[in-house]
Amino acid sequence: MNTTLNTLLAATVVVAVAACSSAPKTKAPATPTAVSTAKAATVNLASASASLVSGKLSVVPMGDGVHLTGEIGGFAPYSTHAIHIHEKGDCSAADASSAGGHFNPSASPHGKVDSGAHHGGDMNNIVADGEGVAKVNVHAKGVTLGGGAANDVAGKAVIVHASADDYKTQPTGNAGGRIACGVITVTQ
Repeated sequence: MNTTLNTLLAATVVVAVAACSSAPKTKAPATPTAVSTAKAATVNLASASASLVSGKLSVVPMGDGVHLTGEIGGFAPYSTHAIHIHEKGDCSAADASSAGGHFNPSASPHGKVDSGAHHGGDMNNIVADGEGVAKVNVHAKGVTLGGGAANDVAGKAVIVHASADDYKTQPTGNAGGRIACGVITVTQ
């Protein structure tokens, strides 16, 4: 009888394991992807931290994020600078600290766009020409323009930093002080 009981017990275990492994796997419902509702925005960058840096940028939804173009002047010739979207649309502090940290709706580590995990506000460095003017052509991924979703950049600040972003130092990229600040203002 002991052998029959052991055989019956073993068969029950095999059936239970087989039932668990063949049960259909259910995925968690996908988070709806927020879509940009605005078509365009501008950023008027004003000097911060006693710099001479200022400029104007256009912001448009593009692909999987927003694209920023324009010109920023007042840099040292041939210098490289970080540019990020920050969490608050507040440039009232003389050093632009009122704009808060990098915009990071997905709680990702700081990094480089197109090179793994990064903040929604991370963008690639900009480089000034011999006249100290940077022609901006950068992309922020994983964000929207308008609509009020958690990843919406409308009303957030764009900050230009004194140094280049090293794309690895957490959480700021070792980009130095804030030398210009402007708010992303939807125009259409």
